[in-house]
Amino acid sequence: MRARGGPGRDSINRPARRRRTPRRAGRVAARRAACEHDGMDTRSSDELFARARLVTPGGVNSPVRAFGSVGGTPRFVHSGSGCRITDVDGNRYIDMVGSWGPLLLGHAHPRVLAALREALPAGTSFGAPVEAEVTLAEAVLARVPAAASVRFVNSGTEATMSAIRLARGVTGRDLLVKFAGNYHGHADSLLVAAGSGALTTGVPSSAGVPPGAAGDTLVARYNDAASLRALFEERGERIAAVIMEPVAGNMGVVPPAPGFLEAVRELTRRFGAAMIVDEVMTGFRVARGGAVERFHLSPDLVTWGKVVGGGLPVGAYGGKAAFMDQVSPLGPVYQAGTLSGNPLAMAGGLAMLHAIDEAGDVYEALEERGRKLEAGLVAAAAQAGVPVQVNRVGSMLTVFFTGSAVRDHEGSAACDAAAFARWFHGLLSRGVWWPPSQFESAFLSYAHRESDVDAVVEAAAAAFEDVAAGAG
Repeated sequence: MRARGGPGRDSINRPARRRRTPRRAGRVAARRAACEHDGMDTRSSDELFARARLVTPGGVNSPVRAFGSVGGTPRFVHSGSGCRITDVDGNRYIDMVGSWGPLLLGHAHPRVLAALREALPAGTSFGAPVEAEVTLAEAVLARVPAAASVRFVNSGTEATMSAIRLARGVTGRDLLVKFAGNYHGHADSLLVAAGSGALTTGVPSSAGVPPGAAGDTLVARYNDAASLRALFEERGERIAAVIMEPVAGNMGVVPPAPGFLEAVRELTRRFGAAMIVDEVMTGFRVARGGAVERFHLSPDLVTWGKVVGGGLPVGAYGGKAAFMDQVSPLGPVYQAGTLSGNPLAMAGGLAMLHAIDEAGDVYEALEERGRKLEAGLVAAAAQAGVPVQVNRVGSMLTVFFTGSAVRDHEGSAACDAAAFARWFHGLLSRGVWWPPSQFESAFLSYAHRESDVDAVVEAAAAAFEDVAAGAG
């Protein structure tokens, strides 16, 4: 969600209307039964959702928020503090969504709030340079030495769209390769899904995307270097770039297989294409320098979002001088934004990065709590006799309802969404706010303590029993 903000695989590939087959009717019934399990007072959320549906498409401003894949009425959030949120009916939850990743230190962190209070009286937007842009850029580049410079934008979609344009401008080529199940925002050329084979041209997965817009996007299999090699061998002289999530997060968390990232780098270098690493989700979350640091990568371009804004809307792209020096006004590749470098977003992001550095043990703590959560979920599912696969990288984690390992889009798509829906509502009714889609990542924050992880595992264990009872 990744609206960015977490749209999810299910929310961009679903047609507007489908005939209710017996199989689908069973899934709908399971979801309806799941949402009836909650037993919480949701009257205010129900009323707000009814009002929202009259003025907003589907009642939400990002599709996965509508609970479409799990059933029930979405909860409207009133406030957040630390690792907890409270909805408009007063129900409190341990938050495992964290605004889809940016809240690495939890909600309403004192350092971030103080920075925003200090910045706000000076003004909210100028359309002119401010000092905070320079300071935040210096902080980002200090964490990612592979990048020579950085340009701030307003969203992850803007960041990836701009990086792709830059790669095409520098290489003089037109084709783009993405991996099935990787999400890079909602630009037309990126809204494509995998075809039946690795050598297929992208097919639009959203109405309103012309075939021509998707026709220059090729799709390879994630964690399958051979499929990428085949594309390069067939059309390598026209491929401008390969864009990828170093850790897939929008088909659920899928780590890179050993040697896969290295193979992507080798192939792009050999054929003269750019390697674009999409760190909108992983950047400054899976390590101080993001996945670039964690996996020892040397990309040509990197895109960021989420954590770099401290919870405010922001995105960024950066990379090697050979590329970034071609961005307007230095070079011929045009990209602009009135609100880019917004002083409030810059202040929030800088405060977040400084607070991470000052804490000293953020990434070690997240890794430890992530291991504890993973082990607890695996044990609880086994105790209930529910087949699951738990994939985790650092503080990102997904519980897949399947008995088979999930290494790519096909494995993710084969999971039992109805079982997940029942489990999701079992968690929700017990005070745990989990992503409302089988195909998203859950996120831990530094604000989650060991006792919070224990509470999540306890709720999950009971929810697994709900799934087992429903299956029986």
